[in-house]
Amino acid sequence: MHPDAWHLTEDIDGFHARAGSFLRSRPVLHNTPLTVMEKWRTRPGAFEPGSVLFGRLESGDEVQAVFYRPPSRRLTLTPLSPERADALAAHLADSLGHTLAGVTADHDTATAFAEAWQRHTGATPTLRVRMHLYRLDTLTPPHPHPEGHGRIVGEQDHEHLMRWCRELAADLGESVTIDAGSWEGTRFAEKSYTFWQSPDNTPVSMAGVNPMVAGMVRVDPVYTPARLRGRGYAAAVTAEVSRAALAAGATELVLYTDAGNPTSNALYQRLGYRRVADWAPYDFAYAEPEAG
Repeated sequence: MHPDAWHLTEDIDGFHARAGSFLRSRPVLHNTPLTVMEKWRTRPGAFEPGSVLFGRLESGDEVQAVFYRPPSRRLTLTPLSPERADALAAHLADSLGHTLAGVTADHDTATAFAEAWQRHTGATPTLRVRMHLYRLDTLTPPHPHPEGHGRIVGEQDHEHLMRWCRELAADLGESVTIDAGSWEGTRFAEKSYTFWQSPDNTPVSMAGVNPMVAGMVRVDPVYTPARLRGRGYAAAVTAEVSRAALAAGATELVLYTDAGNPTSNALYQRLGYRRVADWAPYDFAYAEPEAG
C-alpha cells in the first residue's frame, strides 16, 4: 500500500463527507471516532479549525480506514493490517516528524502501528493499559437487585456530578481540571448522566452515556465512590442507562473496560455485555537529543 493512498486534511467537513459512511458502517468498532466526530461537529466551541489532522485510506473509490490526531497528539486509528499500519507510520514519520504522543486502536492495529513507529522514529512505545470492548447482546437486569431507583442528573446536580468526575479522573490517574470553568472542555461534558439513588434519595452511583450516533450509544463513565462499592449499585445504574438507551432507539450499546479489573468485567458480562475486541492505548517516549 503506497503512502499516497492516504489523504490527509484539516477540513473536518470534507473529511466527514468522505469518511462518514465508512465510520457508520461499523458503529461498534468505530464507536470512538463516531462520538468524537459528533461532538466536534455539533457542540459549539468543541472543535478549533486547524487543530486536528484527519486521514483516510482509500482503495479505488472506497474508504478503507481512517485516523485523527487531535491537539493531544494521540493518534486514533480504525483497524489496519500490519502492512498498512507500517505504511502509515512511515508516511507520518516523513510528513510530521516525531510529533505523536501515542496511539489508540484495537489491540492488533495499535501494536502493529506502535512497533512500526518505533522502527521509523526510534520512539519507545509503552502499553498504558489493556482494555476490552464490549457490546450488549441481551440486557439481563442484575440479580439480586439493590434497593433504590435511577434518576436523570439535572442542572441542580452539577456540583455533585463534577465532584464525582474529579474522583473518577483521580482514580484513573488522569491529570485534568474539572470545575465550572473547565467543564465544557472536558471529555465528560457531552454526556448525559443518571444517578442510582438509595431509597432515601441519596445518590450512590452514576453512569453516563454519549449521544446516540448511527444507532450506537457508548456507556461511559460508570462510577461508584469507593466506600459504596460492592453493593450492586454500578450494575443497577448500568442496567438503567442501557434500558433507557434501548427504549430511545439504540441498536448498539458498547462500553470499554480495564482488562485487569475482573470485578467490572464480570459485572458487565452478567448484564449481557459480550466482549468483541481487545483495545490498546500506547504512549510514545523519545530519547533526549544529545547535547552539542
